[in-house]
Amino acid sequence: MKIARYGFVAAGAFLGLMMISQALAHKAKHSPEQLKAFEDVFMEQVRLGDLLFHGDEAAQKKLGVQLSKTGMACAMCHPFGTDVHPHEFPKFQEQIGQFATLRDMINWCVEKPNEGVKLEPDSPAMKALETYIYYSNRGSTLDPGRH
Repeated sequence: MKIARYGFVAAGAFLGLMMISQALAHKAKHSPEQLKAFEDVFMEQVRLGDLLFHGDEAAQKKLGVQLSKTGMACAMCHPFGTDVHPHEFPKFQEQIGQFATLRDMINWCVEKPNEGVKLEPDSPAMKALETYIYYSNRGSTLDPGRH
C-alpha cells in the first residue's frame, strides 16, 4: 500500500512539473532569429498556397494533388483569397447543405466545380491553401456563422 501511495505521489509530482514547464515555455519571448524563422515558414506556405489557388500545375505535381480536371482554378471564381470570406467560417453552407469549415468548403470547390480530387484535411496542400486564404484576409474581424 505504501509503495502504491509513493507511486501516485511521484506520478502527481511528475505531471505537475510537466504542466509547469509547458506553461513557462510559452512565457519566454522569442528571439528575432526565431521570429524570422517562423515568418519564413509561414510565408513559404502562403506562396505555395498562392500557387495552388491560381492553378499552378508544378505546385500540384510537387504535392501529389489534382485540384481540377476542368482547367478551373480557385482564382477563376475567387480572384483574391479573401473573396472566399474565410472570416465567416465555420458556418452553415448552403451548397454543402451542412455546417462547414473553410476546409470543407475548399474540398467542395475542388470536387464540384473543379472536378478535382478531394484533399486530406491535414495534407500539406490543404494547409497551404488555407494559409494563403487566411493570409489574404489579414486584418478582417472574425465573424463565424455570418452570411
